[in-house]
Amino acid sequence: MNCLDIKKSQSLAIKLSKILIKENWNLATAESCTGGLISKIITDTSGSSEWFTNGIITYSNSSKVRFLNIDEGKINDKGVVSEIIALDMAKNIMTMSGADISVGVTGIAGPEGGNDSKPVGTVCFGWATKVEAISETCYFTGDREAIRYASAEKALYGLIEIANLSTQ
Repeated sequence: MNCLDIKKSQSLAIKLSKILIKENWNLATAESCTGGLISKIITDTSGSSEWFTNGIITYSNSSKVRFLNIDEGKINDKGVVSEIIALDMAKNIMTMSGADISVGVTGIAGPEGGNDSKPVGTVCFGWATKVEAISETCYFTGDREAIRYASAEKALYGLIEIANLSTQ
């Protein structure tokens, strides 16, 4: 991760903070493959305690079931790296924390763990507010660090997008 990428992520977090402060909204995150990176970028932003309620890292399938109430049957049926699981992660952390906006991220950062249908770099996102919910699957390239940083950046872009959609 070079200096310009870090500055871009910080810039996105600042842009998000302005929207959340204006709307008096709180944010919560549910992360898997990013391992807390989204929360780190957010809390690097001065004043984030005004709008960031909490982040949870649920790296294993069992932790998603235990701490986010993700349906184990859905994980077995759809796979943990799926839009439905990412969206459930976002919706459930939002409900559990009382936040107004949230993101859920699950994926395969590599270098192992991928297969033909879900290669390394497959990352699923879910974003939610009280009036909108969006999910998306992205395919990133690079090493583990590059995939994680690209995922965190995409998560921030998505939060800005859904916040703008929900406040129009």
